[in-house]
Formats: sequence, C-alpha cells, structure tokens
Amino acid sequence: MATLTDKKSETRSAAIAAGVILLVATAVLYLMPNVIVWLGSISPWLGTGFGVLVILAFFFVFWMRARYQRRNRP
Repeated sequence: MATLTDKKSETRSAAIAAGVILLVATAVLYLMPNVIVWLGSISPWLGTGFGVLVILAFFFVFWMRARYQRRNRP
C-alpha cells in the first residue's frame, strides 16, 4: 500500500515540475524576441549571445533533470 502512495506522490511531483518548466519556458520564449531586438540595438553579438544562451539553458534544464532522475532511480 505504501508503494501506491509513493508512486502517486512521485507522479504528482513530476507533473508539477513539468508544468513549472513549461510555464517558465513559455514566458522566456515569448519575451525572447523583444529582448534580442533590444540587445541587438546595442550590439548584434549581444543579441545573438543572449538567444544562444536562452536556447542552451532550455536544454540544460532537461539534461539536469534527466541526470537527477537517473541518479535517484530505485
């Protein structure tokens, strides 16, 4: 019976984490073009660098989550 509760809690935690990641990624990707244009008016390299860092950060979050899940598997 305890494993059923643990499984439910684990599923809920994964759903909450996915929801938070999705909301943050949506907000950042929605605002990214405006920030890139603004930074690009200062320096094209600055705008490009920001865009590259945002996309890399998106994949970095999923890479770190996969490492965490792999390490904490029973």
